[in-house]
Amino acid sequence: DRVPEEFAPTSIRTLAPQLSPNELSIGIHAVAMGRWLQNNTYCPRCGEEVEVHESGHLLKCPACRAEHFPRTDPAVIMLVLDEQDRALIARNSRWPEQWFSTLAGFVEPGESLEDAVRRETFEEVGVVVDEVNYLASQPWPFPTSLMLGFHAQATTTEIVLDENEIAEARWFTREELRAANHAGEVKLPPSGVSISTWLIEQWLGDKAHGGWVQR
Repeated sequence: DRVPEEFAPTSIRTLAPQLSPNELSIGIHAVAMGRWLQNNTYCPRCGEEVEVHESGHLLKCPACRAEHFPRTDPAVIMLVLDEQDRALIARNSRWPEQWFSTLAGFVEPGESLEDAVRRETFEEVGVVVDEVNYLASQPWPFPTSLMLGFHAQATTTEIVLDENEIAEARWFTREELRAANHAGEVKLPPSGVSISTWLIEQWLGDKAHGGWVQR
């Protein structure tokens, strides 16, 4: 039977603003687990087809007896601020014009979260960061990330772009960002969906929407 139109498949990103924090947490868990099971049907150690246990939270290999658990990849996401309390907002090279957000990147093996913030900021925009302060986290199943949100204090302001990653980056005062957003020159991720917007809203002093934020 065909699924009625009102029950058509919809992405978790689209649904997020309409869901309660508990509903969103359940949805994110389902997306992450479904993707993990879909992508891990064979044992990475020996290649044998795995068996599903613990309601899908454990995969066992019948051949080599290896056990495999869902993975979570830590990623840092940071609002970089300078001495004048301006915020650094950037546009990824894959994004449409006017789409801006905070900087972000994955944590490398053997790296602390604070060092990941400093490295990613310098690699992407050439700005040196000193003090790093943790604020909040958000599960992000695209594909299996845990986003860890920070404020980062810049000691330099000159921007040198890694053009493979970043198409544009600018420093904004609160008034400048509000004006640019109102004029449509800068479009931010929808409120209540991403921790990146939550970080920006907190800095702006606006009501920060993000019931999923863990602090």
